[in-house]
Amino acid sequence: MKGPQDFLAQLQGQFGQFVPDMARAARDDFESHARATVMSVLSRLELVTREEFDAQQAVLMRTREKVEALEQRVAALEQALTRD
Repeated sequence: MKGPQDFLAQLQGQFGQFVPDMARAARDDFESHARATVMSVLSRLELVTREEFDAQQAVLMRTREKVEALEQRVAALEQALTRD
């Protein structure tokens, strides 16, 4: 997964091709504002890495397995109580 820095570097490279050298100051100003805006938006999205997602998914699967096992155990205990 490309990170925000990779995206910004690619955007900067593409933008630099279209702006002549005499407008370098304006381009630099625009790039710094665009970078700040993109980083602000990305920080509000609360994104996680694929590794973090996979780790949380594994935790969720283990938790589901434990809940299912406990549900079966409770059902067996309830049946044992109704037989007595």
